[in-house]
Amino acid sequence: MAETAHPRHIAIIMDGNGRWAKRRHLPRALGHKAGGDALRRTVEACEVLGVECLTIYAFSSENWKRDAEEISDLMGLMRRFIEANLADMVAKNIRLKIIGNYKAFEPDIVARLEDALERTKGGTRILAVALNYGSQQEIARAAQMAAEEGPVSTEAIEKHLDTADLPPLDLLIRTSGEVRLSNFLMWQAAYAEMIFTDVLWPDFGEDHLRAAIEEFARRERRYGGR
Repeated sequence: MAETAHPRHIAIIMDGNGRWAKRRHLPRALGHKAGGDALRRTVEACEVLGVECLTIYAFSSENWKRDAEEISDLMGLMRRFIEANLADMVAKNIRLKIIGNYKAFEPDIVARLEDALERTKGGTRILAVALNYGSQQEIARAAQMAAEEGPVSTEAIEKHLDTADLPPLDLLIRTSGEVRLSNFLMWQAAYAEMIFTDVLWPDFGEDHLRAAIEEFARRERRYGGR
């Protein structure tokens, strides 16, 4: 019988904030704020549903191409999210992990992130946040590091991925109806189950996550076998 299990590690491409705001004739910034609320609900749902690790695509290396006002809104949201949720993360035993080059952000954001990393380092549940992250760049960097050490193998590359200390990715979810990876966890998703939902990210919550986990449980994971 092929493997079926409760997912330890779920990744989410949080898509649809802008469309959510547009449909309501609201500024795009309010869509991002509603997306922050959805993230808070989803982190809480992971605790209820027994998910050990959640990885979210918060800011890609390509997002720098957006207009300056939207980038500023996203940076402000990041500051507020850390301020509002850090104490709760510590209390709930959540360890923050950053994948990507977060040090490219403004100095005060880097300082806030590093303070959060330090204060949550003892947590056993994991919230991994992809910031200034691109999967192609991650793979190229890991391959280069592997080559400097000796023969390049899948094991050697995996050792240098940003996610090397995380559980293997079980399930990847993308909201808003788009069906692509958008340069997110491409190596890690090689044998992950994928679910694409039309739900816009600000509307996502525990019921949607529960439904995705139930769908995951119905699938047979063969890893290339029969």
